[in-house]
Amino acid sequence: MIKHITTLLLMSICFIHCKQEPKPIPTKEKDVVKEETKEEVQEVAPANNVEEKEPTPKAIPSDWQEIDKATGIAIDIKYATKDNFTKKKIYDCGKCYLRPEAAAKLVEIHNVLKEKYGYGIKVFDCFRPRPYQQRLWDIMPNPSYVTPPEKGSMHSRGLAVDLTIVDKNGKDLDMGTPYDFFGKEAHQDFTGHSSEINKNRKLLKSIMEENGFGSIRTEWWHYSYRTKSYPLDDWVWECE
Repeated sequence: MIKHITTLLLMSICFIHCKQEPKPIPTKEKDVVKEETKEEVQEVAPANNVEEKEPTPKAIPSDWQEIDKATGIAIDIKYATKDNFTKKKIYDCGKCYLRPEAAAKLVEIHNVLKEKYGYGIKVFDCFRPRPYQQRLWDIMPNPSYVTPPEKGSMHSRGLAVDLTIVDKNGKDLDMGTPYDFFGKEAHQDFTGHSSEINKNRKLLKSIMEENGFGSIRTEWWHYSYRTKSYPLDDWVWECE
């Protein structure tokens, strides 16, 4: 009898304890968990919505002026093709930029030739950025033909232009040699040319010098604007 009563007592105690619910997590602790989860989502979510921005086109600096077909001047940049003495393409694309003073004078010269003779200007080379001068030097490291990049040329200052005169049909006047011909026949003082060639060279030389451009003895096509000074420049124009 006593054993039976003891068994019933133990069963009652167990039933009371088993019905008790576990203690809830404190509100403060649950709030902390939610806040941490929210912060992790905020940090990760923006990474899924990142948009790549298109590169901003480089503006043409104010100290450069483009000579384009709108000026009436013919553009034939030889170093943007393989039609040059290196037989390699040096420039990524062919454009003619000069310093504003030199550009204005060149347009003026073109207009005078057109008004007086029905002629015009064709340019073979204008501003040559120093990175392009380096490319040229890497192909032809000979100071007799190419100015060393560390020294720099007037082309790399935006003050030199290689050019010729064309007739009303756009045909080059005969200057005795092609552009970039490295021989005595290309020299300004060569006396073995015809009177027609001498007349054409004299016209080019006189009108360029009258407008502030100076020549060099060994190249009939090369003229540098001498009334203004600019530093060497690394700026490279964009290609479409």
